[in-house]
Amino acid sequence: MSADWSIFERSDCYVFSRALPDIYRTSWHQVFSARTSEVIASHQMEISKMYPQEGWVEQDPVVILDAVKECIQRTVDKLREQDVEPGDIVAVGITNQRETTILWDSTTGKPLYNAVVWQDMRTSSTVDLLLESVPNKNQNYLKPLCGLPLSPYFSALKIRWLMDHVPEVQEAINRRHCLFGTVDSWLIWV
Repeated sequence: MSADWSIFERSDCYVFSRALPDIYRTSWHQVFSARTSEVIASHQMEISKMYPQEGWVEQDPVVILDAVKECIQRTVDKLREQDVEPGDIVAVGITNQRETTILWDSTTGKPLYNAVVWQDMRTSSTVDLLLESVPNKNQNYLKPLCGLPLSPYFSALKIRWLMDHVPEVQEAINRRHCLFGTVDSWLIWV
């Protein structure tokens, strides 16, 4: 069975996209024509970062969610000003804000801690410990297996840090209510 792409050929067909330009400091939403790729409405707002310690970078997931909701609403308002109805949107795209990590409670959807941003370096010491067990302390040792070097950039080390340092995370794990995702998966889940 092949996909029917003819829906994208309609003149009244639009695609909604969530992008994160400016090194992920803003939430930016746009709607463009699926036929011409012309942006017809957009809205952007800044999302602040927190730096609780040197090398640490966090964002409040609820602030991210609120910014997404406001951007969507304002973009839809701009569409309606152009006599475009949200029902004419046939696809939605969302970016993942790289390896920014959010853990949340599966029963409430509430974040268990701030989002640990992809630029955060708090797990550098964990990388150093892992490198102690790697031949020649080679950061690229695992690269042939997974395509990536050992780095504080990746979510797994952020999750380990959160498990070790945030009591709410440990409690949610013990209750089997802890979920993990990057920003895109959390936004879709909530």
